[in-house]
Amino acid sequence: MAAGHDEGGRAWGRIASLIETAKINGVEPFAYLKATLEAIAAGHPQGHIDDLLPWNFTPSS
Repeated sequence: MAAGHDEGGRAWGRIASLIETAKINGVEPFAYLKATLEAIAAGHPQGHIDDLLPWNFTPSS
């Protein structure tokens, strides 16, 4: 068990997977996660979720 519960382990696995996928694609993980979460919070369309994948990420600065 991770984080005291099985679901905690699964959640960490998802986050770790996103971080490593960002690294593999030459993307800084914190910038990627921050921009992705901000896009989702701002109402990014569900039908365009592929835009948010690490290999499609373009830093804004």
